[in-house]
Amino acid sequence: MKLSVIIPVYNEAQTMREIVRRVLDTGLVSEVVVVDDGSTDGTREILAELDGKQGVRVILHERNQGKGAAVRTGLQNAIGDVLLIQDADLEYDPREYAGLLKPIEDGIADVVYGSRFLGAARRPILFWNMLANKLLTFATNVLYNNILSDMETGYKVFRRQVVQDMPLHARRFEFEPEFTAKILKRKYRIYEVPIAFYPRDYSEGKKIKLWDAFEALWALIKYRFVD
Repeated sequence: MKLSVIIPVYNEAQTMREIVRRVLDTGLVSEVVVVDDGSTDGTREILAELDGKQGVRVILHERNQGKGAAVRTGLQNAIGDVLLIQDADLEYDPREYAGLLKPIEDGIADVVYGSRFLGAARRPILFWNMLANKLLTFATNVLYNNILSDMETGYKVFRRQVVQDMPLHARRFEFEPEFTAKILKRKYRIYEVPIAFYPRDYSEGKKIKLWDAFEALWALIKYRFVD
C-alpha cells in the first residue's frame, strides 16, 4: 500500500523544512506532494531545494487561490493507493500516521479522521476556534445523521478510490465540510482515531478566520442537497 502525503502550503518558510523532515522520518511515505499556493515569504526558495529529494514533488500555483484549491491540485497529482492531507504548520504530528493508517490497513475503513477531541494530548488555546469547530461538527451530525467528533480536523486519510470520481469545488477552508458531506452522502466507511494537537495562535501565523466558519456552515447546508 503506497501512501501519498499532500501538503498545501502558503507562506510557511519557518516550518517548511521541519514538516517535510518529520513526514519523511515516519518511513511510511512513498511520495510527498507539496503544493505551494503562491507563497511570497521565501517558502518557494526552500521548496526548490527540497524538490526531487526523497520522493518530494513540488507543484507551484502562480497566485494564491486558497487551501482547498491547493489540496485539490495535490489530489489530482498524487499517485498513492492511500492519500493523507498534512498541514505545513506543525499543528499536526506525522508520528500519528501509523494510527491513522491502521483502520484502512485492517480493512474496516475507507476514510480515517484524526480527531482532536477524543482525549489525546493537546495544547489548550483558542477557545472560540474550538467552539466553532464543535458547532460545525454538531451541524454536520444533524444534517448527515452521524456522530463525528471532529469534522474540521486537518488529518484526513482515505483510499484513492474515494476521491477518484468525486467532484470537489472548494477553494478555501470549506474543503473540510465539502469533503465530509460527500463521503457521508456516499456512505463510505469512516473511522475516527484520537490524535495529539499542537495549535498555534494568530501571532504565530494561524490563517483561518471567523468568516471561514460561516463559509463552512453554508457548504454543509449546500452539499446536503446538491453534489
